[in-house]
Amino acid sequence: MGALRLPSLTSIFAVSSARSSLFHRRSNQLHLRKLTSATRVTAKSTTPATTEAAPAESTTQKLPVQEQGITPRSQDFNAWYLDVIAMAELADYGPVRGTMVIRPYGYAIWEAIQDYLNVKFKETGHSNMYFPQFIPYSFIEKEASHVEGFSPELALVTVGGGKELEEKLVVRPTSETIVNHMFTQWIHSHRDLPLMINQWANVTRWEMRTKPFIRTLEFLWQEGHTAHATPEEAEKEAMQMIDVYTKFAYEEAAIPVIPGRKSRVETFAGANRTYTIEAMMGDRKALQAGTSHNLGQNFSRAFSTQFTDENGQRQHVWQTSWAISTRFVGGIIMTHGDDAGLMLPPRLASVQVVIVPIWKKANEKNEVLDAALSIKDILHSAGIKVKLDDSDQRTPGWKFNFWEMKGVPLRIEIGPRDVSSRSVVVSRRDIPGKPGKVFGISMEPSVLVPYVKEKLDEIQLSLLNKAISFRDSNIVDVTSYDELKEAISQGKWARGPWVGSDEDELKIKEETGATIRCFPFEQPQGPKMCLMTGSPAEEVAIFAKSY
Repeated sequence: MGALRLPSLTSIFAVSSARSSLFHRRSNQLHLRKLTSATRVTAKSTTPATTEAAPAESTTQKLPVQEQGITPRSQDFNAWYLDVIAMAELADYGPVRGTMVIRPYGYAIWEAIQDYLNVKFKETGHSNMYFPQFIPYSFIEKEASHVEGFSPELALVTVGGGKELEEKLVVRPTSETIVNHMFTQWIHSHRDLPLMINQWANVTRWEMRTKPFIRTLEFLWQEGHTAHATPEEAEKEAMQMIDVYTKFAYEEAAIPVIPGRKSRVETFAGANRTYTIEAMMGDRKALQAGTSHNLGQNFSRAFSTQFTDENGQRQHVWQTSWAISTRFVGGIIMTHGDDAGLMLPPRLASVQVVIVPIWKKANEKNEVLDAALSIKDILHSAGIKVKLDDSDQRTPGWKFNFWEMKGVPLRIEIGPRDVSSRSVVVSRRDIPGKPGKVFGISMEPSVLVPYVKEKLDEIQLSLLNKAISFRDSNIVDVTSYDELKEAISQGKWARGPWVGSDEDELKIKEETGATIRCFPFEQPQGPKMCLMTGSPAEEVAIFAKSY
């Protein structure tokens, strides 16, 4: 095929003027918007605000945080999403179009995802390693459907050390090709199988339309790669890993994903089958939150990755690959967040409990802070992730709203009266206002620790149940194309019998904007007729608009 060229270095390393102007408009809107009671993020401060809750980068002077507001979700979901990312200090825009800087609070969520998945990967027999970021372009060309699928997104390096390179290098879009190159050198006998590895890495895909966490030019992910002696082992592996992702989504992220198989049109370039977990966001769009691919022998044949079997015959290996990325962080924001901001599931929150001490008189300060510090030590010793906000530049009301906006699951309030009664006030992030506030919880470790742990578990389950209810109420069972179009026009997911052709599927995408998200693993019983062709169908598919 013809050589691919990147934009000039000037355009690569300069901020796109259109994207930049859009970003500054968002920043200016944040500065100029006055808070309403419904969208108020911070309370009145006793001193001028610092950069503690700074919005996204802007060349204009930033107003104090208490004068900014978060766009209501129901008013403009995309603006709300960008506001939350900026004001909760999750990420910021990088200087190159389509890139982002993940800030510590946002990266902590990714670290929590890594911590869980690393354990699961090792429990299932995988080892971590690392492959180079630069891949010879000839590797990409070896698997025809792979190069066809990825060509529009490739970033190429043509100059190195001031000289034209003999061969163009691809900046890693995914690693199947370079993995196979190395597997060919490591695998010789059936005794070398299965070979199961994982890497945590960055990936570059030249996306034209970007959205922080959801779709960026560069993102972080893990990608697993395995080689097996039989097709049955490869299929078992691919299914095992989508099950790992499903359990993570439900148990840790409180996101009720729907696992299933992708259609031929949506299958990964170079795979025989792609399995996916599909999540419904707060605007009812679908998010592909993780995938697992049965690659068959497509890459092993392209790279001659072979082994000698027990009968002395040379065979090509059977392979899988599977991945989850920082896109999942965006999924957590869009699944659980509300008008007040972020809402984090306790198991992924870097701060599970924030303690806010309250005093009015100078002589009350020391005893309140001493009690607050004691509570912090008690909870920390019990393995709870706790933060004491003892700064005196902000009012307690400001702190309440700030930590709510940051999505901290539980808040503990303690003032002079609480110190006297040896008790605290506990507020839940998922239940706004007085209904979520409980007074008179004893400071005694034997009471406070189990109470806090119980409430964190309740919040985790509450978020999951709320998301399940929202998902199920927005899936419509359809039996005809007209019913499908009606459901999609209402912003819902459509579930119906399907045996249509690839052309039929593309027609639906063109006419409605919806795609087949998956054929769910859980299928209804009984006879079915395809919603498009009227022919007998064995499966139902889920259609939705997506990110």
